[in-house]
Amino acid sequence: MNSMKQKKYDNSAKMRLSHNSLYRIVQNIPEGKVTTYGALARMCGIRSPRTVGHILHQNPDPVHIPCHRVVNAQGFVAHNFAFGGGHAQKAKLIQEGIMFVGDHADLSYFVWTGVH
Repeated sequence: MNSMKQKKYDNSAKMRLSHNSLYRIVQNIPEGKVTTYGALARMCGIRSPRTVGHILHQNPDPVHIPCHRVVNAQGFVAHNFAFGGGHAQKAKLIQEGIMFVGDHADLSYFVWTGVH
């Protein structure tokens, strides 16, 4: 395999690995808790929280991969939440017991750090 093809293959394999590890971590966020794009990026070794958002926007199984439990660093929901918009995301979180202070989730009480 020439070096250009090998590099492309290596990059796509790394991308699949980061997607899969991200989805596995999101599956572990318990009901009644949220985490942030930045925290997930650090857990998965992804450089940018925005990349986490792009990956979650392509979530293949939102029933089992609860990406609605991911908010930004200030606790705000995603206005362009892929599964119904920001209002739908906020409604799901409220249904799970997440409390909001104004327009953002109360991260001082409801944040999940990845520790069980």
